[in-house]
Amino acid sequence: MKKVVIAGSAKLQNEINHWKEIFINNHYKVLDYPKVVEKERFMELYPNVHRNFFDYITKTDMLFIMNEDKDGKIGYIGAETFAELAFGLAQKLVYNKKIELVILKMPSENIQCYEEIKLWLKLGWIKLYEEEK
Repeated sequence: MKKVVIAGSAKLQNEINHWKEIFINNHYKVLDYPKVVEKERFMELYPNVHRNFFDYITKTDMLFIMNEDKDGKIGYIGAETFAELAFGLAQKLVYNKKIELVILKMPSENIQCYEEIKLWLKLGWIKLYEEEK
């Protein structure tokens, strides 16, 4: 069974649940996904949540960037999601990890990492999501 880690904004829980279901229905094991960290204990809990998420990226077959539209921005990718994608790419380039790096959609030009995404797609390091048939 292939393993997947879903990265994206933790504020989009409905979309995360949608993508978890799609991957499970396509016989993937979902290792991790963005979770809301309780505000009252954020500073206590976040370091382990973050560390564990990166650890799962080292163990997955696919890192799926769920860059749904957010706050009126098409294909939103925030700084943390871009860091996770860059970490996955480092695993691939430096350690020859067999990891698929897939992004849901091309971000709009006003997304800060647009140029990097465009270049990485052109180089074949990442790919756009294609629905499984």
